[in-house]
Amino acid sequence: MSWRENTMPASRLDEQNEIAASLTTDAADALMVARMRLVLAISGLTAIFIDPSGLSGVGHFTWLVFSGYILHSTAIYIFSLLNRPFSQSKLIHWLDICWYALIVLFTGGINSFFYLLFFFAILTASFRWGFEEGARITIASALMLILSGLITETGQDLPRLLLRTTFLLTFGYMSARWGESKIELKRRIALLRDVSRLSNPRFGVDHTITSVLKKTLAFFKGGSCILVMRDKDSATYSLRTIKEGDAEQSINAIEVSAEAASQLMAFPQDHIVAYTRLLGPATPILGGSLTYDSASGRWIKRDEETSQNMAELLETDSFISVPLSLRKGDGRIYVVSRKNRFSKADALFLSHIAEQAFPVIENIEILDRMASEAVTQERKKIALDIHDTAIQPYIGLKMGLSAVRNKAAADNPLIEDIDKLMAMAAQVIGDLRRYAGTFKNASGKIEPIFLVVLRQQAAQVREFYGIDIDVSMEGELNVSDRLIAEVVQVVREGLSNICKHTVAQRGSVKLRCAHGWLKIQIENEGAGTPAADFIPRSITERAAALGGRTQVNSGPDGGTSVYVEIPV
Repeated sequence: MSWRENTMPASRLDEQNEIAASLTTDAADALMVARMRLVLAISGLTAIFIDPSGLSGVGHFTWLVFSGYILHSTAIYIFSLLNRPFSQSKLIHWLDICWYALIVLFTGGINSFFYLLFFFAILTASFRWGFEEGARITIASALMLILSGLITETGQDLPRLLLRTTFLLTFGYMSARWGESKIELKRRIALLRDVSRLSNPRFGVDHTITSVLKKTLAFFKGGSCILVMRDKDSATYSLRTIKEGDAEQSINAIEVSAEAASQLMAFPQDHIVAYTRLLGPATPILGGSLTYDSASGRWIKRDEETSQNMAELLETDSFISVPLSLRKGDGRIYVVSRKNRFSKADALFLSHIAEQAFPVIENIEILDRMASEAVTQERKKIALDIHDTAIQPYIGLKMGLSAVRNKAAADNPLIEDIDKLMAMAAQVIGDLRRYAGTFKNASGKIEPIFLVVLRQQAAQVREFYGIDIDVSMEGELNVSDRLIAEVVQVVREGLSNICKHTVAQRGSVKLRCAHGWLKIQIENEGAGTPAADFIPRSITERAAALGGRTQVNSGPDGGTSVYVEIPV
């Protein structure tokens, strides 16, 4: 059975809840807008029913248009009640302005006060979809109003047409901008909430910093995000780079020389910088280097040459950069882009992200260090316990078997079995000593050897049980040592289940990291008859404790595959 490619993407449970909450909010907004649309449609029809003389040109077609718009609004309201996808479509706003153009045309043209209905479409489009959609609806509404006015226009109506069109464009532009600011504010609040959350301690500081950089890069829609940091104690520099579209990012920083890092630390430590390459010498207002003076709270033009050199170094047309001030060092973050032009507001918000996220990361680092020290002490204790409670009895067992072997006559038929038991006891003693040594002397670099440990376990299964287990890994597992230790235990339990509960002669273990999940597949061949359903309790509980999940699939030939997924 092949590995499933249709597994859930790398969104966490909280991210799923956020998406569900966002969809619920959108549905509630769509229902409110649909309800107001229906109220406006009924109110318009009521107005011409009560006082048709107040409007010129009211006829049978006018009643038909208003009746059609009421049916249209009723249908959308029903779709919203049923939470159908169409109720949240952009097409609705375009249908609205078409109806409004017909209403204006059949109620007096430019003299009709129903031109105010266009504002409803502009407002709803702007505050739901942002500036671009709001601007499109605004321009389309103005064109519809002009067209309706020209069809019914007389000489005296031209100034009114110009005034109402200008008013519509002005109001539409302001609404689109305010709508965009509302959407942008929601995105910023969501990002600040995400980066301020404490990371799961098993992932460590490196994973948390990488996650913050990825979220920052995605928010600004940049090409890359660069973090350079200096440790005051050791005077060493580290560099992290996250690039757009690069799915397999290493979570570990690379150490760089002071000379290379000094180029990225060229700006003064208290400067927030926003740079955009000039479009030309005649347009200095549309680009250049701006530095934020925190003392005066103003932006000033400064460090033009330094910014240009930095842009050449980063091979970009626009970048924003903010300093980091940490307890044990300092640093600087860059977000660069060759497609987008960053603004002063972007640079200030990047500084807010840094101020929000990195104090939390420093606290995580302290907790991580405390946890590592506690783990080291616990490992030493476990190593002593293994030696006293597990290894010694096996040594006694081996000595007893050796004594029995010496007493047995040369032609005793059990000699071969006793020799096998002695070899097995010696193997177990060696494994336990290596295991105790791993606990006692474990360092942060467990990843290069854990695959060797699993293959040694597979070799032991092959020797004692005659089961051929293939252990393979795709790519690199960029996870912490504590998580790797949990993975080793999961695989060992899976191999133990194959030995105890199956008659398989072959099996396999596959590991890989993909889309934010560490995926483990443990499978064994079948015996020709369907296997009984079961749930590996120990593996399931261990995976659940790590925030993951377990699934068991059985084939018609009795082959079984256990899938374990752990978020990283």
